[in-house]
Amino acid sequence: MSNEKVLSLLEQEILIPICPEQLGGLPTPRESSEIHGDEVITKSGKIVTEYFKTGAFEVFKIAKLYNITEAILKQRSPSCGCGQIYDGSFSGKVIEGYGITAQLLKENGIKILSEEDLL
Repeated sequence: MSNEKVLSLLEQEILIPICPEQLGGLPTPRESSEIHGDEVITKSGKIVTEYFKTGAFEVFKIAKLYNITEAILKQRSPSCGCGQIYDGSFSGKVIEGYGITAQLLKENGIKILSEEDLL
């Protein structure tokens, strides 16, 4: 699903499409993951936290390299959730929280928005 407002930004801004999970070493497609406590866990129970942390750090390195001050992230993702993430039960329940990448960017002064903030 594309977001027309994000696509229209291409006419005014340089956008860098990246996926923290891919940068962290996970394949595409991949099993669904959610944050449960301090860990990111796949639906089948595999702990994948380090992939998410590695991906977040790689995104942050790119942001620093290009002096990025704002990021548009995918809401509810265990990487990119901006104030909302799934609760870790794989039931579809949403709670307040931040994904691993969103939290790192936010802590380092980068303004984070979800694609839903553009609607």
